[in-house]
Amino acid sequence: MPNSKIDQLINFARSKAASDIHLTVGAPTSIRINGELKKFDGMSPEEVHKVILSMLTADQEKKLGEGVDIDFSFTASSGGRQRVNVYRQNGGKLAAAIRLLNEHIPSFKDISLPTAAINLTKEMKGLILVTGPTGSGKSTTLAAMVDQINVTRACHILTIEDPVEYIYEPKLATIHQRELGTDVIGFNEALRSGLRENPDVILVGEMRDFETIRLAITAAETGHLVLGTLHTTGAAQTVNRIIDVFPSEEQNQIRMQLSQNLRGVISQMLLPCANPERGRTAAFEILINIDASANNIRAEKTHLIEQVMASNVSMGMRTMNESLKRLARDGVITRDVALQYSPDKEEFKKML
Repeated sequence: MPNSKIDQLINFARSKAASDIHLTVGAPTSIRINGELKKFDGMSPEEVHKVILSMLTADQEKKLGEGVDIDFSFTASSGGRQRVNVYRQNGGKLAAAIRLLNEHIPSFKDISLPTAAINLTKEMKGLILVTGPTGSGKSTTLAAMVDQINVTRACHILTIEDPVEYIYEPKLATIHQRELGTDVIGFNEALRSGLRENPDVILVGEMRDFETIRLAITAAETGHLVLGTLHTTGAAQTVNRIIDVFPSEEQNQIRMQLSQNLRGVISQMLLPCANPERGRTAAFEILINIDASANNIRAEKTHLIEQVMASNVSMGMRTMNESLKRLARDGVITRDVALQYSPDKEEFKKML
């Protein structure tokens, strides 16, 4: 049921181009603007408690009382959608993290996604990974990629999300969106049954455990295009993370499967623009899995993947340092910011 307080708070945050709201009983409300938290006071602890509970159903409130953290999507009276996590802290006091979602799925131009990444949506099967830390825009990039497939291919797209963030309007594609906790118990269960639901494209909101990763690779191997996310930084670390979740006796087999079925890795981060009025911009690292990188994956030489990206700029690949250099050169970000976010600062200094 819409609550005037929560609606006012969300509308205020959106007017400030904020990305997140943090509500805490007994503390000022914090709003994240361009990556930085700013505190705003004005609600009593009792009001904050009521505002948080106003977003919950009776069943969710019951689970919260049993000690379960609650993840869900929430639509404000204005129509805007939010991703919400409600939890208890500091002796049981309620708190909530609210991610403000874009009302419209952005275009590739809106997020400055490189052409090489856009071309990955033309793949008919295999595994595409979008990686980066929390709040780096992974969901937005995936949404733009899924919508590109939606407008260009008559296929069946199945999304598995926790919770559903962007709502797709079926265009050429038929789309089914499944939400954990509402439509299905977990990623594993959804993936297992998903393979029997005749999908062409499967979006896995988060590849967070061994079984989900195994099933995603199997789906890619059996002729589906699988898009997923990992909280990793860089293509090499992403490949290593996937391999490392498997028992040692299975790792050679996984290296082989990954080398054959991985289509590309898009790693990203959000950086403050040189002009504060422009907010933040994304820096992308792009790996297209060609023979050279596939050989490195099979031969346990993932440390050489960065060289593959640096040597194949003409194919649209780029390292994170290369992306940072371009943004600094074009004045989109400052050199200090580029250096601060560089994964290899010594190399970056030489590049400058």
